[in-house]
Amino acid sequence: MLDETIRRLIDEHGNLKVSASALSSDADLYEAGLTSFAAIRIMLALEEAFDVEFPERMLKRQCFGSINSIVACLDELQPSARYQLAAA
Repeated sequence: MLDETIRRLIDEHGNLKVSASALSSDADLYEAGLTSFAAIRIMLALEEAFDVEFPERMLKRQCFGSINSIVACLDELQPSARYQLAAA
C-alpha cells in the first residue's frame, strides 16, 4: 500500500517520462526525468499524504532518487506510515 501511494504521487507530481508503476523500486527517478522542482512537488505531496515533515537533512537528491529511498525516508520519519495507510 505504501509503495502504491508513493508511485501514485510520483505519477501525479513528478512529470516523469514513464509511469512510476513501470519502474523498479530502485530505479533512478532522475534518470526517468525527475527534476528538482518536481522532487519538491513530490515531497510536499508526501508530507500531506503521510502527515510528516521532511527535515532539512533529507532535502537532498539521494532521498528522492528512487522509490526505495523515499520509503526509507518515510520509515525513518514515521515508521508506522505503512500501517496507517492500510487502516485508512
